Amino acid sequence: MSSRLVETVVPARLGSGFRWLLASSWISNLGDGIAIAAGPLLVASQTHDAFLVALAALLQWLPPLVFGLYAGALADRLDRRLLVVVVDLLRAAVLVVLALSVLTGVVSIAVVLVAMFLLGTAEVFADTTSSTLLPMLVHRDDLAVANSRLQTGFITVNQLAGPPLGAALFATATAVPFATQAVLVALGAALISRLSVPRPGGHPGEGEQGPGQVGRDVLEGFRWVWHHAAVRTLVLTIFIFNITFGAAWSVLVLYATQRLGMGALGFGLLTTVSAVGGLIGTLSYGWITQRISLGDLMRVGLVVETLTHLALALTTSSRIAMAIFFVFGAHAFIWGTTSVTVRQRAVPSHLQGRVGGVNLIGVFGGLVVGSGVGGVLAQHGGVTAPFWFAFAGSAVFVVLIWRQLSHIAHDEPVPLAR
Repeated sequence: MSSRLVETVVPARLGSGFRWLLASSWISNLGDGIAIAAGPLLVASQTHDAFLVALAALLQWLPPLVFGLYAGALADRLDRRLLVVVVDLLRAAVLVVLALSVLTGVVSIAVVLVAMFLLGTAEVFADTTSSTLLPMLVHRDDLAVANSRLQTGFITVNQLAGPPLGAALFATATAVPFATQAVLVALGAALISRLSVPRPGGHPGEGEQGPGQVGRDVLEGFRWVWHHAAVRTLVLTIFIFNITFGAAWSVLVLYATQRLGMGALGFGLLTTVSAVGGLIGTLSYGWITQRISLGDLMRVGLVVETLTHLALALTTSSRIAMAIFFVFGAHAFIWGTTSVTVRQRAVPSHLQGRVGGVNLIGVFGGLVVGSGVGGVLAQHGGVTAPFWFAFAGSAVFVVLIWRQLSHIAHDEPVPLAR
């Protein structure tokens, strides 16, 4: 029975390397899920200053914008397996220092903020490089299934199991969740070290590691995306839809409390419902992709997200909102799995890191712009104004790119346009 279950979850055709990668991903994500709750609780225990609390959040999502492109360039030039192992061990070391500072009573808000920035930076390099390993381990036709398994673990342990465990551990002893995360991250690094993957091939100038060469690498990644119509459209879509998403979700806590009349517990329930929807979506992903092409799946997803903004702008019912969040959660993780799969299938191995870095800029650049727009709109037009903006902006963009979506998912790798 157990062997059949393992075969169902992780088919043998995906290879032993993928199983090591999956185990590492799930274990590391459990540690990151613990930090989702424990990190903010530690910040709140050190300060009640709203600016410092907001700064802590900023220092966690700022690193992708600052280091995303550089991380992608390094992933394409260095031993990817070794890079992930080294970065995760450094991340574990930072967590050990943070746990010891808490345990000895020398922790301060400054120490916490520095630790969060260092952890966020390390995570950029680890995640960017890890995403390039999958296409090196499984066949192109199996990327959709492999990505769905990674997403299933992310939802289960990072979104559902990790946060309540982190809160419980923090309540037991403040240092425990960070020490636990350190152990989990180090174990993830040990599992990655079991992989056997080749160095990225086809890269000119191997051995040149100066800042100028890295800069040329980054530019090469931008040029490749610009000249590749399918991936360019995908990155642009992610950027635009993250502007609309960021605008609406930046005021979500106000929307939940003021518009829906939900308290803190209710707001947390929205996140939980969304994660459950995501779990259902990823578990059924293989069945869905056998019946719907990736191009059509992307079209459906963008329509669902557009209508989600409209429905939330109209409703005042918490029950209806939770149903919407369930559907949106399924869409979000199906879309995420699809977009990653499409990009991995289209991009040559030696450019996976740099193109992933460009994609990362699109993701977080859109969120930053959208958050600013959402705050201004909510301040002047009320809490539903960002949702109306998100609906209108998404609808217009879907119409503009509708025809292009049909061929994106079937595009083949192309050489760098000179």
